[in-house]
Amino acid sequence: MSKNTGFVFRRPSLAKSIADGLVGAGIQDYVSGLFLAAPRRTGKSTFLREDLIPECESRGWLAVYVDLWANKQKDPAELIAAAIGAALVPYEKGIRKLAKSMGIEKLSFLRTLSWDFSKPQLPAGATLTQALELLHSAAGKMIVLVIDEAQHALTTESGINAMFGLKAARDELNQGRDNDGGLRLVFTGSNRDKLAHLVLSRNQPFYGSSITPFPLLGKEFTQAYTVHLNAHLAQNNQFMPEDIDEAFEQLGRRPEMLRTVIADVALELGEASNLGELLRNGAQLLRAGFWSEFESAYNALTVVQRAVLEVMAERSQGNEPFAPFTDATVLAVRKCLEILGSDVAPGTQTIQAAIDALRDKELVWKSSRGAYALEDKTFAEWLKQYRSQRRD
Repeated sequence: MSKNTGFVFRRPSLAKSIADGLVGAGIQDYVSGLFLAAPRRTGKSTFLREDLIPECESRGWLAVYVDLWANKQKDPAELIAAAIGAALVPYEKGIRKLAKSMGIEKLSFLRTLSWDFSKPQLPAGATLTQALELLHSAAGKMIVLVIDEAQHALTTESGINAMFGLKAARDELNQGRDNDGGLRLVFTGSNRDKLAHLVLSRNQPFYGSSITPFPLLGKEFTQAYTVHLNAHLAQNNQFMPEDIDEAFEQLGRRPEMLRTVIADVALELGEASNLGELLRNGAQLLRAGFWSEFESAYNALTVVQRAVLEVMAERSQGNEPFAPFTDATVLAVRKCLEILGSDVAPGTQTIQAAIDALRDKELVWKSSRGAYALEDKTFAEWLKQYRSQRRD
């Protein structure tokens, strides 16, 4: 959780396991790259900052972090280049010495580029491979590049090219080096389907890699958080760990949402005698409000848009890619329309029009190369519950 709560839950064992994997020493091998996926607000970014990056630094590695959602107005490629440029700034003296001696053939690009170290950015014309090779040589350490919300790179052509650039840099820096050197890449995403587009097809940079589910916070978290909360309460007015965990589960194991419920409950502590009931009610109300936004959006759709969205959600639940214009997809949309009581016979143009409308409503995401996914995968969870109630 964030520092302003006065409570930070550490996950050193998970950080150690991942760091071991980055050098091929763990149960899982992440030498070629790690792709971590988990829903939004489940503690992923906090883990990166509070646990994984400190673990990497404690091993003498240089960790470079960039959040592609930090500034959505900037092209993801620019954010990646800026993060690497900023990481180079502390090594200015060493880089200038390298530029003078030019003992390393691959650093020859320094001779023709104008580099302003007062600005944390790469000079025009420098490739990511060149910049990362320079950083590796100047720092004398293994580099771990952590890209949070990496799927956002797929929204622009230059972002995708940056991903290919990072793959090229990884291959170049790791060639001929043992597991203690070179470059390691860690990508995270709040939408598994979107992140998967980096690895699914042959025309994507990391084809053949797999998506690793990020372990959500468990009972160890809720037990520790309960102790923290109870330290501020009277002895006769204490939270029970099981009640905290039940509320946490209802909220999709999202720490930020749990904090919101706790804050609301705290306002009633003076009169409350049943904190567990207050927690359950608060979690249910918060989730109901969350779900109602989905229901309102769904009810505003046309029947064809609903059918396309339901097929997309079903594929998302099964971790399958959504290919909108295949015979199987057209057939699935047709069956869904029949269930919804419509006699519309969908074709590719009908499906494309529905997808465009869903994108306008920010329910569907599209990569710059035409791949589609739900904007918020939580929508699929709500829709599954909604369809179950509809059948009843």
